[in-house]
Amino acid sequence: MSIDGHHHLNHPLSYLLQREGWTADSYLVRLDAAHQRLGYGPIARDRKKVTRWTRHGVVPEIRTQVAMARLHGVPDDEIAARPWPEWLRLACVRNRHVLDAEWTPTVTMELLARVAAGGPMDRRGFLVVAGVSPILAGLGTAEPAVASTRGSRIGARVPALFEQSLAVLRRQDDQLGSGQVHASARAQLQLIITTLKGKSYTDTTGRRLYGAAAEAARICAWTAYDSGRQSLAEEYYVTALRAAASSGDAVTTANILGFWAVLRYATGDPRGGVDLVAEAVSQSRRIGSPKMDAMLYATRARAHSYAGEVRETRQSFGAAFEAFDRSRSHGAEAPDCVYWLTLGELHMKVGSCELTLGCPDKALEQFTQASGDLHINAALHEGFPRDAAIYLAREGQARVGLGDLDGAVDAGHRAIQHLGGVSSARGTSSLTDLRTQLANHGDVPLVRDFLEQTA
Repeated sequence: MSIDGHHHLNHPLSYLLQREGWTADSYLVRLDAAHQRLGYGPIARDRKKVTRWTRHGVVPEIRTQVAMARLHGVPDDEIAARPWPEWLRLACVRNRHVLDAEWTPTVTMELLARVAAGGPMDRRGFLVVAGVSPILAGLGTAEPAVASTRGSRIGARVPALFEQSLAVLRRQDDQLGSGQVHASARAQLQLIITTLKGKSYTDTTGRRLYGAAAEAARICAWTAYDSGRQSLAEEYYVTALRAAASSGDAVTTANILGFWAVLRYATGDPRGGVDLVAEAVSQSRRIGSPKMDAMLYATRARAHSYAGEVRETRQSFGAAFEAFDRSRSHGAEAPDCVYWLTLGELHMKVGSCELTLGCPDKALEQFTQASGDLHINAALHEGFPRDAAIYLAREGQARVGLGDLDGAVDAGHRAIQHLGGVSSARGTSSLTDLRTQLANHGDVPLVRDFLEQTA
């Protein structure tokens, strides 16, 4: 699905032309030169080619793609590894300083301050990193936070207050939506940064403050992503991971990696999502929380489903259910950051996996199982209206796939009711996806009425 909507600048070629100040004609001149240097001969310089590539879903022939890769400095093997136009997004990578900077607490604070001061929700653009491997490699080189002798002395009470505030922000996002919470998260991050730079504290307090900064940045990232700002979200995720590494907090690190994986698999990089979750699982072994494990396995299942890997998807959500059962039977205390994971949420995630894999019947079984349990249903719909709306829209898509148009329209109406007053680009996008599927049945009166009412 599209996170940013359908604006044509979301196409990487349109973005590159705008960034470089090239017209369609001047681009084709450059592309023709690259094409001929490869020994492929000239290409037709019909400017409508560019429009067909960027707006009408036409895929350039393979030799043209190779010439594009050479022109934009993308390795040839990426063309085989990623479908058009996903490989071209690698040419849109920016902010190399975020990737190349040393993993020290001082540099991390500079990067956090820079991204936090960049303006509220002011960038769309494309993802910051081409692949996640360089970032994951940096984790093992991070220097831990140390004591500070600047300013007045603070103790453990200050990071505890920040941690309480962040717990509130997480829950406000559930109820109010990302658009309204992002500014608050940025303000909290800036206050933590100011405290780190201007106060005196011990090593232990410093590490907790870096952990709080990491979680604040993660909330900024999540709310940016949920509002359709992928590039801004990834900047926050990269810097959040740096702060988490300096804090030495496995819970915060694993949580950031799990949420970042969602962005990667939903924006054309499911392999990157799998790699991020793999690192998160290794961090989670230090925690000993079955509920954290269940969240990560469910996220891994979604990444595999986006990659079309059926066996791996089902193995992962099997592991998620097993871990969740252990969390309930053993009564183990779970980190606060996974408070939102319920049995109903797990069933809904599995349903989403099956829908992505093209199995609407299995998807509907999971959606129905979750909504059939009154306790689960109430907890999901009352505590998490945005998630309820997204899952109801997906249930509607499954019903369309099975020919149950009455059920699909009913699910769509209920989704709209839950989304009212909650700002979320993901929620809106899910409803758009349902409307798109229903539009194929616009001759049915019930469907036509729904489409007209929700236009």
